[in-house]
Amino acid sequence: MRNLHWGHVMTVARTDLKQLIQARDFWVPMMILGGLFFVIVPTLLLATITRIGDVELMTQISETLEVLPADTQAQLQGESPEGRAGYAMAVFLFAPVAVIVPLTISTAVGAATIVGEREKGTGEFLAHSPAGVREIYLGKLIASLVPGYFTTAVGFALYSVIVNLLVGPKVGGWFFPTAQWWVMILWVLPPFLAICLSLVLRLSARVKSTAAAQQASGLISLPLIIVAYSQATGVLLGADWVPLVLGGVAWLVGFFSLASGVRSVTRSRLLGVAGGI
Repeated sequence: MRNLHWGHVMTVARTDLKQLIQARDFWVPMMILGGLFFVIVPTLLLATITRIGDVELMTQISETLEVLPADTQAQLQGESPEGRAGYAMAVFLFAPVAVIVPLTISTAVGAATIVGEREKGTGEFLAHSPAGVREIYLGKLIASLVPGYFTTAVGFALYSVIVNLLVGPKVGGWFFPTAQWWVMILWVLPPFLAICLSLVLRLSARVKSTAAAQQASGLISLPLIIVAYSQATGVLLGADWVPLVLGGVAWLVGFFSLASGVRSVTRSRLLGVAGGI
């Protein structure tokens, strides 16, 4: 962007991230959330499925898999019922994890990022800093994105190892992440996260308290989680080019929403003299 000082942007982002690292009451619950969804629950379920010795139960599971679309059934790997069931769970069942966790973490950060400055009494310092409003906005945006993507990257890596160790031997070797999961992680999720954060940052600039921002951000993130999950599931279930096109549309909407959202951040709002919503 013209006349944009990236040094100021990164200073704002580093300051917020440093404060976040020091806030144990935030990152400890977020680590527990990520560990629960990416590690503990998948390990328990996949270990149980791949080690079931009850023939009748495995027969029931196999019959359940037959209700999946024909294209999806064709993707299943493994000769044994437990192998096919483990593959289906690993590839299809846990798709919401990659959507819910980063959106939850990043919106929690974004909701407090601007209104929190006023509540802490640091809004005046930021408003009179050399950084322009665009630089403050971008710095806050980066600081909100990093925790969500970092958790996703670490959690996705751990989840991949768990899946390959538990399910891999049943399907002929390491197979995860699949091409569909790469599409979901790199193409479907990022634009929806950008759209969600652009709306949350606007709210954070307009409301009068962090509690109000968090409540409003929950109303925003829930429908976006549903939409993002439906698109992610479409990719994983082999819906051909449709999720790719919709992902591309989401990228365009995300860029527009982020570009227009900068107007929500003003020095008067950082000072707390502009009205809320």
